[in-house]
Amino acid sequence: MYQIKTYNAIAKQGLAEFGDNYRINQTDDADAYLIRSVNLRDQEFPKTLKAIARCGAGFNNIPLHKALENGTVVFNTPGGNANAVKELVIATMIIASRNIIAAANWSAQAAPGADITLRTEKEKTSFNGTELLGKTVAVIGLGHVGSLVANACLDLGMKVVGYDPYLTVDAAWRLSDKIVRADSIADAVKDADFVTVHVPKNDETTGLIADAKIAQMKPTTILLNYSRLGIVDNKAVVEALDEGRLGKYYTDFSDAVILNRDDVVIMPHIGGSTVEAEINCARMAARETIEFLETGNIKNSVNLPDVQAPFDSDHRITLIHQNIPNMIGQISTYLAGQDINIENLVNKAKGKYAYTMIDIDEIGHDKQEEVVENLEKIPAVTRVRFLTHK
Repeated sequence: MYQIKTYNAIAKQGLAEFGDNYRINQTDDADAYLIRSVNLRDQEFPKTLKAIARCGAGFNNIPLHKALENGTVVFNTPGGNANAVKELVIATMIIASRNIIAAANWSAQAAPGADITLRTEKEKTSFNGTELLGKTVAVIGLGHVGSLVANACLDLGMKVVGYDPYLTVDAAWRLSDKIVRADSIADAVKDADFVTVHVPKNDETTGLIADAKIAQMKPTTILLNYSRLGIVDNKAVVEALDEGRLGKYYTDFSDAVILNRDDVVIMPHIGGSTVEAEINCARMAARETIEFLETGNIKNSVNLPDVQAPFDSDHRITLIHQNIPNMIGQISTYLAGQDINIENLVNKAKGKYAYTMIDIDEIGHDKQEEVVENLEKIPAVTRVRFLTHK
């Protein structure tokens, strides 16, 4: 029986993925958490906690290293809200091109009267906009969201220039061959009417779009950041706007530096806020959790490598341990000394930690407990689990 604890409101369609072998919110000493935006950075994790699944792509609310020290795998749901973000980005580009916000505000504030129709016809020219057809958009980052944005912009008749030095094979398959591939951000943005950023936030991407990159853009360029706060340097944006070196800035992340400006439009972090996205992410998170708890397979982890193998043997031993020399040797030597036959072994590392799955023959229940206890005694081993094939 596995115990699941939820934080925030998790879509019921996601919780419905859990079967009879699971209990939801019946104890704080859970096997797994399903969360959205709750801040876990100062929270102590119970030793029972084997997994945290974030219903969304971002995971800066989770202390990854602390989770590893506890033997807890952290998952996210990349792509679960990608379509929702894509649609908001496209909507924002249309809003920016057609002066929709200013026009709607004018209509809302216009005094009613017999002359309203005449006034509208006379003053509507001040809201003249441009069309997306034929315009150039630079898409920085061509992952789940970026690839959808790029393809949608092509469908709207735009010229699309993409940049992603870490483009995966899967992402490449999702992209139209009509997208121009740039060799650098500078090449991507130099002729762009729109620049939209879709990269994960990390040490390398923090401040990715700053003075030097903005200097490569046209003074009329409209910049969009619907990835994460900090990827675009807001101070550099304000300076560029003040000096007439940038057209407008649209973002999903509020910051005091960019408040109260007519040339900046801030959305209240609604990129993934659709009913469909919340359901998709909850289902993905639940399925990742179930797969891990029942088979040991890891997919979409952010603090350990993805490790997957068919579970065809009688039993499987999984270990989270430090990525140091001779760990596999110590583990396999112990198992051999217990006359336990290894049918399959998979090991992958990510940074300072690694994950090992070992498939073995049938052994008795008492022996199982002994094996787990002794493997846990190996220095640098954080967690050992013993799974039985159903």
